Amino acid sequence: MVVQIRNFPLSLVHMLAEIITIGDEILIGQIVDTNSAWLGQQLSTLGIRVVQITSVSDKADAIVQAVDAARQRASLVLLTGGLGPTKDDITKHTLARYFGSELVRNEDVYSRLKAWFEQRGRVMSTINGQQADLPHNAQILRNELGTAQGMLWRKDGCLILSMPGVPYEMKWIVTHQLIPLLKAEFALPVLLHRTLMTAGMVESQIATTIAAVEDALPAHIKLAYLPRPGIVRLRLTAAGTHEEQLQQEVAQFEAQIRELLGHHVYGVAEEPLEAAIGQQLRKRGATVATAESCTGGSIAALLTSIAGASDYFPGSVVAYSNGIKQQLLGVNHLTLENFGAVSEATVLEMVAGVRRQFSADYGIAVSGIAGPGGGTAEKPVGLVWIAVQGPEQTVASSFNFGNERSLNIERASMTALYLLWKMLVTN
Repeated sequence: MVVQIRNFPLSLVHMLAEIITIGDEILIGQIVDTNSAWLGQQLSTLGIRVVQITSVSDKADAIVQAVDAARQRASLVLLTGGLGPTKDDITKHTLARYFGSELVRNEDVYSRLKAWFEQRGRVMSTINGQQADLPHNAQILRNELGTAQGMLWRKDGCLILSMPGVPYEMKWIVTHQLIPLLKAEFALPVLLHRTLMTAGMVESQIATTIAAVEDALPAHIKLAYLPRPGIVRLRLTAAGTHEEQLQQEVAQFEAQIRELLGHHVYGVAEEPLEAAIGQQLRKRGATVATAESCTGGSIAALLTSIAGASDYFPGSVVAYSNGIKQQLLGVNHLTLENFGAVSEATVLEMVAGVRRQFSADYGIAVSGIAGPGGGTAEKPVGLVWIAVQGPEQTVASSFNFGNERSLNIERASMTALYLLWKMLVTN
């Protein structure tokens, strides 16, 4: 739907947006396009749906073709990149020609740029002064964190905004200029997101468990599954005109999902599992220590990534060799000889040893074959034994996470944390 900017009816507007990132550095993988992800998040909170994200090179014809195509699909087109003062930054000149405009000196922008340099003890060069030469038919959205200004055109019911590619500058323009403009000019829909963080179940298991809830969702509420190793995010999205009603509906379906999934739901809104574990340990005044072989300290790194982890995490032993397992964790040499390092018997002795070593209330032990070599017919690559022990319970389980080393380490780490979480919330 193309939305008219002026004299629009005061009714619900469903706006579609497209994001165009400009720069050869994106296409060759020299930098990662984080701008589009952030813009998508911001637009979503306004009830604006992104229909496409396109990356193009620093060439005039590529930029023009991308804008032409985007205007056919969307009523809001956001471009980032190519607004620097050097010759390879051609976006401003290309768009000026595209919209039939001349570049003229904007004295207000020029004065602000001059003051910007003076505040930093620098003299503005001629090339930086040319950043104040702007299309005469564009609305200028000021940038207080850099020299490249935002430029907004309105054509045939479509808004086209060009912004610098520097993330913090782009974010400032969007937050302080674009969003207030959109809110003032459009009756945007209410869009609510509620994300539940789950662990210990794969996507298909969750879908089967909550199938009845998903089938009962009305048309204006959607459920999305967003998996990553060891974690599945469930995002409820509701769109409408009455925020309070939407909140009540989302809360109702969230409660039903929580009841069905139980302890598998550990948090909301992108909360890390390690943060939820930290809260539980702090609440109990308890501590946890880790003994890691194949994960090489990854579990300890996750736990200590949370501020204040010293309250509940005294330390870890990375026992990669059998000798260290014996010397620091007290694993019996006969256990290693009879059962091997990757075995239930070994991780049980490892977890008991690390609790003893650090006087910890809880312990985690992991030993496995991360790969790509080292596997056998009996113990293939990806086999991992995990033990978790607390004051009243010990659990040990084996898993086979596959052939990819980095994924094996990540999955083993997240699975170990989930087993600890389960023990904390079910005992």
